[in-house]
Amino acid sequence: MINLNNREKINKPKIRVGRGIGSGKGKTCGRGVKGQKSRSGVAIKSFEGGQMPLYRRLPKRGFNPISKENIAILNLEKMQFYINNKNIKTTDTINLDLLKKSKLVNKNSIKLKILGTGEIKDKVNIEADLASKSAIKKLEKAGGSIQLKK
Repeated sequence: MINLNNREKINKPKIRVGRGIGSGKGKTCGRGVKGQKSRSGVAIKSFEGGQMPLYRRLPKRGFNPISKENIAILNLEKMQFYINNKNIKTTDTINLDLLKKSKLVNKNSIKLKILGTGEIKDKVNIEADLASKSAIKKLEKAGGSIQLKK
């Protein structure tokens, strides 16, 4: 077994600054001459001389995912409310385009998701990208149908 205490690289002595000219790290202790950086208690990490720092020039990104898909969410109770208010006809196939045209969902929406909160009484045909299990069950119970796009 090798004795690690005899190895020169491991046992390098700590550099003691400010111990005379002969040490090579005396007087200014390797900090150069004058100026803010030669003084103690200095922290100039992102200071750019009064110029707007990079971290403040760039936009905040935080927890908002950039590639977030805009999914329009529609509950069954909301759909029933639209049917009662004659915003949607039960004879039409309810899809994202129809809802966008009648301005019931945001025009930037890419997908449509049907959720099962509330009840639906009318028989409707829905074409959506996503749907919850409870929504599918309630729609089929009411006599309607739902087609999910792949």
